[in-house]
Amino acid sequence: MALKPTPLIGQSAAFLDAVERASAAAPLARPVLVVGERGTGKEMIAERLHRLSPRWEEPLVALNCAALPESLIDAELFGYEAGAFTGAVRARGGWFEEADGGTLFLDEIGLLTAAGQERLLRVIEYGELTRLGSNRPREVDVRVVAATNEDLPQLAATGRFRADLLDRLSFEVITLPPLRHRAEDIPLLADHFGRRMASELGWPGFPGFAAPAMDRLLAHDWPGNVRELRNVVERAVYRWGDARRPVARIELDPFASPWRPRRTPAGREAAETPEPAGEASSFRAAVARYERRLLEDALRRARFNQRLAARALGLSYDQLRHALRKHGLLQGAADPRPDGRSPPAAEPGPGA
Repeated sequence: MALKPTPLIGQSAAFLDAVERASAAAPLARPVLVVGERGTGKEMIAERLHRLSPRWEEPLVALNCAALPESLIDAELFGYEAGAFTGAVRARGGWFEEADGGTLFLDEIGLLTAAGQERLLRVIEYGELTRLGSNRPREVDVRVVAATNEDLPQLAATGRFRADLLDRLSFEVITLPPLRHRAEDIPLLADHFGRRMASELGWPGFPGFAAPAMDRLLAHDWPGNVRELRNVVERAVYRWGDARRPVARIELDPFASPWRPRRTPAGREAAETPEPAGEASSFRAAVARYERRLLEDALRRARFNQRLAARALGLSYDQLRHALRKHGLLQGAADPRPDGRSPPAAEPGPGA
């Protein structure tokens, strides 16, 4: 699978440092290890390493190691000859041969099985492989870029990853910062994804985001990083449906609903819905639970700054205080400090 060209967007120092390191390592025919949480853009760094290298006209092939069953690792990576196993009716080259002369991007390298690690080490070390069912080694010229969100040194220390393979892969290690440490990049990325979605929808232009919507994007901690931000922004633009007014509504969790199925302690599915139709008390209880979850979520994401939480929810400060008091989230505390943050005892923890 080839990677699609994608732009690297950001201006934070940590992000630019990672991009600069990739640019410096690109001309060298050495392995590079890209480390980062899910959704941080490891594929884009692999693409940059390839496009800025002397191999840029040759193939860039991407493979997810987690998708390789142990029984198929050798066949997929190194190929096979006709008759090598049941169903092998014709010879086929593996991914290393597909990437010959270019770059092979191995994503989630930490999940590669022990057998795959051993064979991979040999190819990187000696530049040759042997197809299944053959005794004839084949030379390949492949630059390996590997990516992981695992702590590979820790895995190597506990025997779950080959230390000698880690040594070979880590000529250069590029670690990508999570989005929560790139706050200044969020408006740039949101605008990029918003414009792209507006174009896909056929809008004449992108109206941008209303201030409360952008505040909500800035207050979120983005566990899914750039990939999560892209999904949130594209969904917000699509649901907004108005090319003339700035997007003012952000839904961080697409599963949020008072009717979301839940698992009971016994493991049975249960939906948080009103009981039988007509029982108003059950309906009100479900709505109250949903309101309370929204308030708790907004407070956590705003680091318990009530003014930020109010803007994220599209409420005035007084409306938020009223809602918090209604749901018992103020616990009778005094008014917050002038900066909008509650005194330590004033706000409940996340599970209140």
